Amino acid sequence: LMYFEVYQEQHGALSPIVGPWRWRLRGANHETIASGEGYQNKNDCLHAIALVQSTNNDTPIREP
Repeated sequence: LMYFEVYQEQHGALSPIVGPWRWRLRGANHETIASGEGYQNKNDCLHAIALVQSTNNDTPIREP
């Protein structure tokens, strides 16, 4: 079962400084299938996930 993972970047294991919110789509084997850019707040990150979830077979594929 695929799932979205939402997390906030950290700047080192012992650092209290956190970076932007990010998402990644993981497969049943927990491998990353897709990921998004960094977002300043969690709601924007969740909105980006909703946009990806709303795509379907009618979403076009474009090549340059």
